[in-house]
Amino acid sequence: MKKSPDLLFKALADPSRRKLLDRLYADDGQTLSQLCEHLDMTRQSVTQHLDLLEAANLVTTLRRGREKVHLLNPVPLQDIYERWLAKFEKPRLRALHDLKRRLEGEDR
Repeated sequence: MKKSPDLLFKALADPSRRKLLDRLYADDGQTLSQLCEHLDMTRQSVTQHLDLLEAANLVTTLRRGREKVHLLNPVPLQDIYERWLAKFEKPRLRALHDLKRRLEGEDR
């Protein structure tokens, strides 16, 4: 199911949610308690942030016995990169390639 880019950008706009994503990037598959250890927020606040990250498809959850672990889903971030960022790299990379060729005398 495709999620709204607006929800994705809303999820990324908050520094606390970005910190949660950083924590999951550093150590994926953490429980709520593990995530709360590294944040200066109430458990309820962390849960609300995780719910929004999950709604934006940036975090998924998996039950392991009685625990629920949170996993980072980088796919929406890759979609942002491909749609809005990568296209700006191509002209720059082309210019660097052309400069390299000129400096090495390959244009002669």
